[in-house]
Amino acid sequence: MQKGATTRGAPQNGAPLKGAPPKGSWQRGRWMLLLIALMCGAPIAISYFTYYVIKPKGGTTSYGTLIEPQRTIPSALMVTGDDGREVPLASLKGRWLMISVDGGACDESCVKKLYFMRQVRATQGQERERIIMVWLRSDDASVPAALKTAYPDTRMLRADPASVAAWLPATDTTRDTNHIYMVDPNGNLMMRFPAQPDPSKIKQDVTKLLKWSRIG
Repeated sequence: MQKGATTRGAPQNGAPLKGAPPKGSWQRGRWMLLLIALMCGAPIAISYFTYYVIKPKGGTTSYGTLIEPQRTIPSALMVTGDDGREVPLASLKGRWLMISVDGGACDESCVKKLYFMRQVRATQGQERERIIMVWLRSDDASVPAALKTAYPDTRMLRADPASVAAWLPATDTTRDTNHIYMVDPNGNLMMRFPAQPDPSKIKQDVTKLLKWSRIG
């Protein structure tokens, strides 16, 4: 072989091998994955930013208390329906959840919360299908037949009260049974409404959430 000759087919002057990925392609791939992840979370992030930072319509704040940091539905939180089948509460992810907590006998304040949730959902028109109403029952007491008839669209699910209380925050002077809660379609607990709430103000908050978020 003559001096200065090269092996046949070998790259010269630092040229890349044929078929090798272009320089920097793996960096672009990483950025693309990051962009996809951001896009998946963007709908909720944008809706919360618009609602709580920009505060549309005159800068008014929300009626409900924003839960910070958000609390994801615990994977171990199981619920049982009338059919006796136990499933994770997280199986309801994909739509907005309005949640109340009470014993199966359901006293006057319990009935009032169920009524408020039903009415708030009904006022959302076609958007109401994006909301699931959930009554987490804290004991084994039977649900009165009249309630089942009056609230057929409410999921009446038995859940361990200690597990529910550990997930749903109350205030220094209230319990989880005093509030109505909102969970977003990604399974994040994000809002708590006051005890003895004003349903018209709950409606305003829910309408805004559905308007500014297109998920669920």
